[in-house]
Amino acid sequence: MGKKIGLIVGSLRKESFNKKVAHIIMSTIADDSENTYQIIEIGQLPFYNQDFDTEGAPSTVDDFRVEVAQHDAFMFITPEYNRSIPGVLKNALDVASRPYGKSVWNGKPAAIVSVSIGAIGGFGANHHLRQCLTFLNMPALQQPEMYIGNITQLLSEDGTSFKEQQTVDHFKKFIQAFDGWIEKF
Repeated sequence: MGKKIGLIVGSLRKESFNKKVAHIIMSTIADDSENTYQIIEIGQLPFYNQDFDTEGAPSTVDDFRVEVAQHDAFMFITPEYNRSIPGVLKNALDVASRPYGKSVWNGKPAAIVSVSIGAIGGFGANHHLRQCLTFLNMPALQQPEMYIGNITQLLSEDGTSFKEQQTVDHFKKFIQAFDGWIEKF
């Protein structure tokens, strides 16, 4: 039986390249997977505040924690901001990991795709996110790595597909590896 995989996109921009990659993964790349991939929105979350732990959290936080808990694994698709992950992504990690000892991320396998218009493909964000996932006890897929640089050259003009089969094949190999990784946990 297939697993439920949450796609967490670290960009809120309407025309985000990361969102486009997430939609391509869901619409074509993951077709061969028995797992189900779906985007989990993070833009509605308030900034984490430790008062949530004692005074109660807003319903958006509670709803997000419930949604995260219902998924078996996660793929994070992130841009790089200042050699790190975007604040909105870090906030989502924090919101669902608190209060301390009650993280809904705990033990769930993960994969990271960093997407950039630059040549190094979000290397800094990819590795910074790995550090966060280690603390959250989320085993992250190590190989193959997914640093997607020069994204503007890889996407079709309308942004709904990749121009070259080589890119599609690379992502399919990544999904297959992630599916195998998930089965180990």
